[in-house]
Amino acid sequence: MDNILLIVLPLVALVIGAFLGYVYRRSVAEAKVGRAEDSVKRLVADAQKKAEAIKKETVLEAKEEIHNLRSEFEKESKDRRNEIQRIERRLAQREEALDKKIAGTEAKEEQVNKRLKEVTKRKEDIDETFQQQIEQLEKVSSMTTEEAKALLLEKVEQETRRDMAVYVREIENKAKDEADSKSREIIANAIQKYAADHVAENTVSVVSLPSDEMKGRIIGREGRNIRALETATGIDLIIDDTPEAVILSGFDPIRREIARIALEKLIIDGRIHPARIEEMVNKARKEVDKEIRTAGEQAAFDTGIHNLHAEIVKLLGRLKYRTSYGQNVLKHSLEVAHLSAVMAAELGANVKLAKRGGLLHDIGKAVDHEVEGPHIQIGADLARKYRESNDVIHCIQAHHGDIEAQTVEAVLVQSADAISAARPGARRESLENYIKRLEALEEIANSFSGVEKCYAIQAGREVRILVKPEDVDDAGMHLMAKDIVKKIEKDLDYPGQIKVNVIRETRSIDFAK
Repeated sequence: MDNILLIVLPLVALVIGAFLGYVYRRSVAEAKVGRAEDSVKRLVADAQKKAEAIKKETVLEAKEEIHNLRSEFEKESKDRRNEIQRIERRLAQREEALDKKIAGTEAKEEQVNKRLKEVTKRKEDIDETFQQQIEQLEKVSSMTTEEAKALLLEKVEQETRRDMAVYVREIENKAKDEADSKSREIIANAIQKYAADHVAENTVSVVSLPSDEMKGRIIGREGRNIRALETATGIDLIIDDTPEAVILSGFDPIRREIARIALEKLIIDGRIHPARIEEMVNKARKEVDKEIRTAGEQAAFDTGIHNLHAEIVKLLGRLKYRTSYGQNVLKHSLEVAHLSAVMAAELGANVKLAKRGGLLHDIGKAVDHEVEGPHIQIGADLARKYRESNDVIHCIQAHHGDIEAQTVEAVLVQSADAISAARPGARRESLENYIKRLEALEEIANSFSGVEKCYAIQAGREVRILVKPEDVDDAGMHLMAKDIVKKIEKDLDYPGQIKVNVIRETRSIDFAK
């Protein structure tokens, strides 16, 4: 019994304790929940109060902003209305002023129209009067209007040409006075500083023979030797009645020189047959090639030009065997180079360019018998091929006036070429060509109206023209000389220059009785 009580009592105490704990926890929890609900209610109430305050404040700010915007809008609208009113007033004023101007313009237009009618009527009256006067003048002068105009224009043209001739003559005389002394000094200095032989080269090769018996040996049996020589050299051998001489004829001067050397060697050797002829021609060709190179190098050395292309040097050497009007072209080229350099030094121009252009100006003549075309174009093409400068090419192209000289050096080369060709003894012409040139000069002079007589004198370097004094006046003489010079320059080829001298003589004769 006691043991049961010991077990039951603790269990009862445990149940009672658990119940009491439950009751206590419940009361504590209800108290906390109550306090939390009160706190939440207070927070909600405070939040509602703050929200109401913020709402009222926002509404007030919005009302104030709306009021400000409305005030600004009303002010801006008022300003715009005022501006529009000002513009409207200005437009009204302008419209009023424009109406006044239109009215004034209409009035002026009426006046102008009225005056225009008056002017038109007056013009008609003047035209009618003018026509009557013209008819009256035509009756009095027995000339039509067109004839009077032609006469007037002719007189005006004559007076204008006379005034122009006087003016041109004054300018030319002034320029000549200033330029003559300087140009003469430069040319004289250039010629004095370079002196060359005055002997013309012979273009015919003649080989002397020890005896006339040698002619038969040169011809050979049935002419085989002479045929072999002509075939190997390309040169014709002329064996005629000329004692102890054989003439070599051919257009190529180098081949002619090869034939001359080979024939002289054959004559000295004495053994003349086709095989020996071929051997001697080959030896002569080598000698001539060597002489060509030597002559070209010597020409370059004499002029101080050392950067020439090897082919250009060889072409210069070929000029040694080329002649023009009996003048050796290589010697002529050296003369032109030295004269151009001297004149360039006097004028302060490019001395090296002038000398180079003078040396190469006739380079085309080295191959003009092989290449078609004028030697000027051939020379320019060769210079361009071997990379000569454009200035040197221009000197070559302009040295005969085919194109207008654009540089001082080209003008100097042209002048030096004329000086070298025109000096005494430099060139010779055949009698036939000489007579033709004189006749051509006189024919050109006689082709002008007013010419009475003309004479070509001084070996064709001067033309004296006598004009009819009643047809050509003093001023017309000057224009005639100009026109004749232009026609001579256009139609004739000649070395140096030709002086045109126009002479007018007026005589007044009367008798005292």
